[in-house]
Amino acid sequence: MKKYLFIALALLLAACEKPVLDEDIASTREANVILHMTQYEQESFGTRAATDITELCSHLNVAIFDAESTKVKTVAQKEGDTGYGTIVLTLAAGTYQLVVIAHNGEGSATITSTEKVTFPNNKVTDTFYYYGDLVVTDAKQSYDLTLTRAVAMFRLVLTDDEIPSTVTKFKFYYTGGSSTFSPSAGYGCVNSKQTEIRTVADGVTTFDIFTLPHAEEDVLTKLTITALDANDNTVKERIFENVPVTRNQITATPVVFSVAAAAARSPTAPSASPPIPIGTA
Repeated sequence: MKKYLFIALALLLAACEKPVLDEDIASTREANVILHMTQYEQESFGTRAATDITELCSHLNVAIFDAESTKVKTVAQKEGDTGYGTIVLTLAAGTYQLVVIAHNGEGSATITSTEKVTFPNNKVTDTFYYYGDLVVTDAKQSYDLTLTRAVAMFRLVLTDDEIPSTVTKFKFYYTGGSSTFSPSAGYGCVNSKQTEIRTVADGVTTFDIFTLPHAEEDVLTKLTITALDANDNTVKERIFENVPVTRNQITATPVVFSVAAAAARSPTAPSASPPIPIGTA
């Protein structure tokens, strides 16, 4: 997906890579390029056209590459920073490639190239992106960028009347998705083995995990959900194969853990509800 932004410039290239600082925000009037990451694409949600990305994501990472694919600038912001969601840049005239990643990881995403983005501890959270060409001219301009959701969600829905008191957490181990993202392709780009832990809390019966699908529709080739006690001993385990996942959609699967051990050990395809858009449930 490529978009063209005809963006203003009058100052020389600033090639240093650093998080945006308060003084950078204060220099907005002198900046050549101002980008507002305020929206995300929600065409299939059926609720509203766009939502403020800063209300959904705690981290924002931006990288700009020149015509030789050399990274010339990065900006990192986190929730609570002054001017969070607004990027102030100075660039020399030319054509660049812009990568924006919004996510909820525990730190900054690493944008190695337009084809590779990795996340802290390889943990995938709700993630949005923008990728496009930045064509720099000689007029100062400001742009609002619309980001696109990059992930698919799997939702475990417990239908047990009561979760056994010995269960303190659920471990999700799954293959078939990706924990590395290609902005230029818009999809996951490696075959990952992902592990997520979700703590059990009173009244909580749904648990969500994310992956970066390799295409608009993909499958988790194997998904193992293990109920663990406080000492990480297995209480129950369910194994599913070929779980369908779709970008920007939820695959919700009702699961009963108080079943016979033999059934729990049997690999089966999940009895999943039809995928629904993320954000509607």
